[in-house]
Amino acid sequence: MSGLIVLVFRILLALALYGFLGWAFWTIWLDLKRTGSRSALRQVRTIHLEGTIKGQAPFFRSFSQPEVILGRDQSCDITLEDGSVSAHHAKLSFHHGQWWLEDLASTNGTRLNRDKLTTATVVTSGDEIKCGKAHLIINLGDNPFIPQ
Repeated sequence: MSGLIVLVFRILLALALYGFLGWAFWTIWLDLKRTGSRSALRQVRTIHLEGTIKGQAPFFRSFSQPEVILGRDQSCDITLEDGSVSAHHAKLSFHHGQWWLEDLASTNGTRLNRDKLTTATVVTSGDEIKCGKAHLIINLGDNPFIPQ
């Protein structure tokens, strides 16, 4: 009888130990996830864009979010009202401490400094993006463009 009680006690103790370890790992994972997402949002470098579309007034926009969508659709962060621009044309995304430009399988393609974009590419201040007839100039400095 006492052997059965010891066995039950050992099984309960083992279950309690595994339960505690599972809870500890779960808590650590949640804390790391929360800390990582906060630090990722905090480190996004502001991007300033100066845009022109033929026949329209220039526009100036600044973003501190990690992803900026360019396109003709109203849901895009920058709406480019031009028939040669796809609904979701291109994406600027911030990761690995840099801004990257990526074409979103647009019909007419995206150009970066006159070169057709075929893969996600790092952008720097002064780079020119061309989506259809829309031209955007990137400024990664602390001071946004000043309209003239």
